[in-house]
Amino acid sequence: MFGFGKPTTLPTPDQALPGREQQMWTLGEHLVLHTPVVSDDVPDGLEVAVLGLGCFWGAEEVYWQLPGVWSTSVGYAGGSTPNPTYDEVCSGHTGHTEAIRVVFDPAKVSYADLLKRFFEIHDPTQGMRQGNDVGTQYRSAIYWTTPEQEQTARELTKVYGEELARRGLGEITTEIRPAGETPYYYAEDAHQQYLAKNPFGYRCHANTGVKFPETS
Repeated sequence: MFGFGKPTTLPTPDQALPGREQQMWTLGEHLVLHTPVVSDDVPDGLEVAVLGLGCFWGAEEVYWQLPGVWSTSVGYAGGSTPNPTYDEVCSGHTGHTEAIRVVFDPAKVSYADLLKRFFEIHDPTQGMRQGNDVGTQYRSAIYWTTPEQEQTARELTKVYGEELARRGLGEITTEIRPAGETPYYYAEDAHQQYLAKNPFGYRCHANTGVKFPETS
């Protein structure tokens, strides 16, 4: 958390830290949902959402509480360094966001509803920061996993952007990219369900205060 003095421009792939061939840690059961933290094998009928919205501790806590969410994890997305560590990501030299991976049942909670919550609980206009947290790892991002998710992401970003403009607020800077462009790397065990382990831990929910407008 916090990042004054951190880079606010993304490194190119050749500038990024070299990383390593394999993840150096193992992960077990979700402390809250009692499902696997590593959710590469998604059960039939479920979908995956990958989102960056600032410090991943507080973001994950919001989503594991939503009905219809099967599992959550925190990790690193959208960067160049293979199998990065938390310290490497926080250095700003890997290109990753602090991201959350949400496995959900679309029959119980829609991807659109996940994104509406996304827009409400962080500030998508702040570029490479969230509140006092400054750095490339805090940028707003949506990494879609299906063409339908991409369409929904772009439509809802437009709707929320128009609402912010109507209120005289800034433009949305959210990065919208296919999740398959770069791997999602699971973060270390200490960061998984961090706020279940540390209930009085840090939460950053910088936001615009603007509710997502009702849509037909």
